[in-house]
Amino acid sequence: MGKMKAGLIGCGMISEIYLKNAIERFGNIDMVAVANRSPGPAQKRAEQFNLQACSVDELLDHSDIQVVMNLTPPDQHFPVSMRILQAGKHVYSEKPLAVTFDEGQKLLTYAKEHDLHVGCAPDTFLGGGLQTCRKLIDEGAIGEPFSGQALMLSCGPEHFHPNPEFFYQPGAGPILDWGPYYVSALIALLGPVKRVGSVGKIVFSERTVEAQDSPRYGETFKVEVPTTVTSILEFAQGTAVNLTMSFDMPFLHHQADLPYIRLYGKKGNLTLPDVNTFGGPIYLREGAEKAREIDVSSGFTENCRGMGLSDMIYAIQEGKSYRANGEFALHTLEVMLKILESAEVGEFRDLETTCERPKPLPENMPDYLYT
Repeated sequence: MGKMKAGLIGCGMISEIYLKNAIERFGNIDMVAVANRSPGPAQKRAEQFNLQACSVDELLDHSDIQVVMNLTPPDQHFPVSMRILQAGKHVYSEKPLAVTFDEGQKLLTYAKEHDLHVGCAPDTFLGGGLQTCRKLIDEGAIGEPFSGQALMLSCGPEHFHPNPEFFYQPGAGPILDWGPYYVSALIALLGPVKRVGSVGKIVFSERTVEAQDSPRYGETFKVEVPTTVTSILEFAQGTAVNLTMSFDMPFLHHQADLPYIRLYGKKGNLTLPDVNTFGGPIYLREGAEKAREIDVSSGFTENCRGMGLSDMIYAIQEGKSYRANGEFALHTLEVMLKILESAEVGEFRDLETTCERPKPLPENMPDYLYT
């Protein structure tokens, strides 16, 4: 299998693991260049990984580059991804696909009209932990799933991020920042969502930067989006999941004994691992028996960010479908936006889009996922 030459736009914190995996792990990605709105971060990553540093315009004009990773902040996902497509290159974006539904639709429409491909994070549902959960559900380990609970409870990113203000602006908040991990995991396990209903509020109107290594340490900023949201997601196949996401839990840096996601079926329940990771642990309770830990039966349990891009490249080259695709990302985006809309108007909201439940990874992984 040949390699596809790739570039990267957006050299912030998350770019390091993407570049490391693209260069050292995935055998079908050939990294060429990196770019950033300001040149300093691009030069730093270029020197770290022995790549070419260039401007965004130069990267988009690079004739060898066929696919570009868009790791810019959320409000830049649409304009940057559209520029990538207009340059005749495939795009793989960090989550979310865009910050409005219309923007997401425009990206997919343009890509389809120009025979280009759109992929989008998160790809954590491809990791060993959630792939094992998928196998257990498909094999009937808990019977037919009928209910579930999903929790993301945090004290907020101002405690660790050097520049956390954007997490509290339109396009982010717990729903659009952390929501993609939870919603994509649930869709991968249960299929598309039918409708949502939710309640949300801003608990603290101001936040203070508390990361001590931040040059903005001690600064305060305004909160513009709901920071605690509780929702009901009704899936097309009938399961109803309660989802609560919050940045308002003082001193709660970890969720302790609370589950990230727990699904209830007619025969038992399944406790999923942290959906922002690729591994375990996984706990299965069958009937009245005590829950037992299940071995992760699929590989890729370490941080494999970029796995969705590798899968996309393989699919493009082979003429096949890929899992972290644009339709999946658009449906995930619409679910999150309808959650916020429902919280604003106080009514359930039906979904306009749907998507295919991504196929599980094969037991014998193809060579493209290995260097």
